[in-house]
Amino acid sequence: MSESFQTKKSLGQNFLNSKVVPGWLCDAGEVASGDLILEIGPGTGALTETLLERGARVLALEADLRAIEVLEEKFESEIKSGQLKLEHADVRELDLAKFKLKDHSFKVVSNIPYYLTGFLFRVLLSRDIQPSSLVFLVQKEVGKRASSNIQKGDKESLLSLSLQAFGEVKYVKSVGRGHFSPSPKVDSAIVLVQNINRDKFNEHSADFFFEILHLGFGSKRKQLLGNLAKKYARPRLLELFNEADIAPDARAEDVPIWKWLTLTKALENYTG
Repeated sequence: MSESFQTKKSLGQNFLNSKVVPGWLCDAGEVASGDLILEIGPGTGALTETLLERGARVLALEADLRAIEVLEEKFESEIKSGQLKLEHADVRELDLAKFKLKDHSFKVVSNIPYYLTGFLFRVLLSRDIQPSSLVFLVQKEVGKRASSNIQKGDKESLLSLSLQAFGEVKYVKSVGRGHFSPSPKVDSAIVLVQNINRDKFNEHSADFFFEILHLGFGSKRKQLLGNLAKKYARPRLLELFNEADIAPDARAEDVPIWKWLTLTKALENYTG
């Protein structure tokens, strides 16, 4: 069906053209009968079909009315039974409360438009209503940045630290460009964020953490100390670096999440 559907570049549409990738996505999310799944951008329904076959209840948000017409015809019985609910929605204005979703009551499994990757990670992980887990099909290079593991010698990134602030991140599998119609110019990857929570911010502000994180990554060629010194006194920063076990010449990408949290907590209480 996707072969005869005229895709829109403005919507970032690259539809899955096989059953194998939807199966991988569902496996990554451990989709089981009775699960409530939020699917963003179902397109012509390749992933939707597999989610429904596994017995999940699906809330699918689609911006393209043409795709909704296709989905309504394809899944007429599932819509009538209530197993599938289709909503015409622009996810850039995403309000989960509008769809009566409750905190940690659902999973997200989606083949998302690449240009919305950062936005969707942010709004789905940082807001008051969080999924219990999240599986995205993203560009391969983005997947690598998202799942950096400093303990294995990787460099951290703004994205990897942002995701680790709310859950455990895993690069599940690479997906070749031939699994899509039209074929994108890059390969893709399945990324899983599980055990999603806000526990790291029980004692201090998430907004402040991200403010310091962005400041620390402000000039990539500079050391972390130099970036933070734009706002804080260098002598005090050196003291806090020592307390957090951060080398004075460290760059932002060399600092693991737990040291960032220690540092930002100290800076939040800093009154100098």
